Amino acid sequence: MPHAADASPRLQDYVSPQWLETLITQARLEDMGPQGVDITSELFVPASLQASATLRSRKAGIVAGAVLIPQILSKYDASLQYTPSLHDGQRIDAGQAIGVIHGPLRSILSAERVVLNFLTHLGGIATLTAQYVAAVAGTRAGIYDTRKTIPGLRGLHKYAIVCGGGKNHRMGLYDAVLVKDNHIAHHPHEQLGDALKQAIRTASEHKPSPSFIEVEVDNLVQFESLLRSQPRPGMILLDNMTNDQLTQAVKLRDELAPKVELEASGGVNLQTVTAIAQTGVDRIAVGALTHSAPALDIGLDIAPSTSQN
Repeated sequence: MPHAADASPRLQDYVSPQWLETLITQARLEDMGPQGVDITSELFVPASLQASATLRSRKAGIVAGAVLIPQILSKYDASLQYTPSLHDGQRIDAGQAIGVIHGPLRSILSAERVVLNFLTHLGGIATLTAQYVAAVAGTRAGIYDTRKTIPGLRGLHKYAIVCGGGKNHRMGLYDAVLVKDNHIAHHPHEQLGDALKQAIRTASEHKPSPSFIEVEVDNLVQFESLLRSQPRPGMILLDNMTNDQLTQAVKLRDELAPKVELEASGGVNLQTVTAIAQTGVDRIAVGALTHSAPALDIGLDIAPSTSQN
C-alpha cells in the first residue's frame, strides 16, 4: 500500500470502524472513568464558556492521526467542531497549526489529552519514518515496518508508517509467510535444504494464498543454497549481515535469481541505513519505526478571546 509522504493513506485500509470506535471509547474511559468526569474542568471552567483551541506543532515533522480528531471529539461533546489546516501525510513546520477546535472550553480541555496522545504518538512514527526514507533517497531500497508494535495499535502504527512515506510489511501472522530460524530449528542441519523446499511448496499451495513467501537466512552459504533451490521464495530476509555480505548477496541474486527481492534487517539505525541501502537491497526492515519513535511535540493553544453564551 505505497503512498507518497505528502498523501494520506486510507485509514479504512488499516483499521475497521468498529475497532476504532472501541479504541476511542476505551481511551476516553480510562481518562474520565466510568462516570465520565473531568473534575478539574468542572471546578474551574464555567459550563457556558466557549473557546477556540489550536493544535500546533512545536517541531517540524509529519502529521499522522489528524483523521481521528473529529471522531475523538464526538465522544466528548457533539457540539465540538474541528477545522483542519493540515491532513495526515503532510509535512508540518515548527509553529504551524494542524487545525482548530471550536466549542465549550470544558469539553475541549477534557478531550485535549486523548487527542494529543494520538497525534504525538502517530506523528512521531510518521516523522521518524520520513527521516529514514530521506536517508535512502536515490537508492532502490524501500523502508518497511515490522510487527514490533504496541498491542492493539498495529493498524494505526502501520497507517502512520505510510503517512511518513514508508511501506508495510505483513500485517500479522495471517497474511504472509516468513520462515525464520526458529521455525526450522527442529530440523537436523543436513535436512534443512529439503525442509525449506517443502515449506515453500506447502506455503505456495495454501488457501487463501499468502501475500508473499519470505525466508530468513543469516549467512551467504544458506543464501546461495536458497537461490539455487526450486521452488525458491519470492523474498529472502538477510538477517544481521555486514554491508560486504549484503553487497555479495545482491551480486549473487542478480546472477542467479534476479526476480527475488532482498530484505535487510538487524543493526539498522539512522547512522547505518544509508550504507545498507547502497548495497543494493530492495527492502530494509526497521523495527525502531514503531518501538522507538519519539513523540512529535504538539500542543493545544487556547485562544485568549473566549466568550460566554
